[in-house]
Amino acid sequence: MEVLYTKPQSSPYFFGGPQPWSSFSWASSDDRVRGGSSHSCLTVNKDTNTATFHGNLDIKTLGGAGFASQHTASTTELWDLSSYAGLELSIPKSDGHTYTLNLRDELQDPRPDGRQRSGLVWEAKFKVEKGQMKVRLAWKEFRPTYRGREVHMGRPLILAGVKRFEIMIRSFFGEQEGDFELEIESIKGIEKEKGRYRDDPNDSEDDEKYFDEKQQLYSEDEDTGLGWLCCGIC
Repeated sequence: MEVLYTKPQSSPYFFGGPQPWSSFSWASSDDRVRGGSSHSCLTVNKDTNTATFHGNLDIKTLGGAGFASQHTASTTELWDLSSYAGLELSIPKSDGHTYTLNLRDELQDPRPDGRQRSGLVWEAKFKVEKGQMKVRLAWKEFRPTYRGREVHMGRPLILAGVKRFEIMIRSFFGEQEGDFELEIESIKGIEKEKGRYRDDPNDSEDDEKYFDEKQQLYSEDEDTGLGWLCCGIC
């Protein structure tokens, strides 16, 4: 029986900043598990302490569909995000594709063939035009999905017990394909500001716009959500 433990957090940085990136702490989950041909890597630059999520998104093998992703590899760590209002990604370099940051608060036992069973995933889409930018995502931007489709349910994301971070790129059935590259400097929690931010993912009240003025956030209301950093050495 695996023992879960909450990872000590001395700063708002979960990855990057004072927390060194490690390619060995991430694993791939690409459409090859479903017979596809997409592939991804998370390559760490120790000199700059940045991580680059890169690879190739193939849509021909699966007839227009395709995805590639990297997720935290540990099955015993818990991240407590409850004291923050959301997450901020510092992006030094992007290719203009649409990506997704996913969070899970539960991990299903693997199937007999070793593949991960499907479960609830909270997904937030973002798009960074070519150049440097900070992406700020409030908890309300993370939508519960099952197998990529948004679900309407009462249970909120358990912010005090997040078990997995995941960065994904999807084809959207032919809308994007080919080589991709997203450089990430850090992922950190955004400090709460009294009277402005809320930490309930299901809060329906109107909040202030939660983005930097220069940020462009790609967000759609559609039935099909986005969703899913080889473990770094490619």
